Amino acid sequence: MNKTLKSIGAVLAGILAGIILSLGTDQLLHMAGIFLPWGQPVGDGPLALATAYRTIYSVVGCYVAARLAPDRRMGHALAGGVVGLVLCTVGAVVTWNKGPAFGPHWYPVALIVLAMPCAWVGGVLERRRQVAL
Repeated sequence: MNKTLKSIGAVLAGILAGIILSLGTDQLLHMAGIFLPWGQPVGDGPLALATAYRTIYSVVGCYVAARLAPDRRMGHALAGGVVGLVLCTVGAVVTWNKGPAFGPHWYPVALIVLAMPCAWVGGVLERRRQVAL
């Protein structure tokens, strides 16, 4: 497999890790009754919790991208961050002013603002792992 395909696979694996962890946690919290049923108005408390775990999962996803990268590990982590930034921005634009089921505006803005710092932290963690070896 050539380097380009490995790079694409690394970034996709990181993105999928973040998405699966986030959506899985969402579902578990809905099933546990911590989050209201899907489509119900969402308050600040549950969204603050979601922001916290999505931040952690974004770091994990970018770490995975960096860890699996054939080279330029930080670049792969940041590429994952750019994809996250774009997806969060599209999500914000599509859901903006669509009703209380999508929560207050601070939530999508927070996800947009945190995308690149999370990517950088994921890359730094991979760099530290490499140095420790």
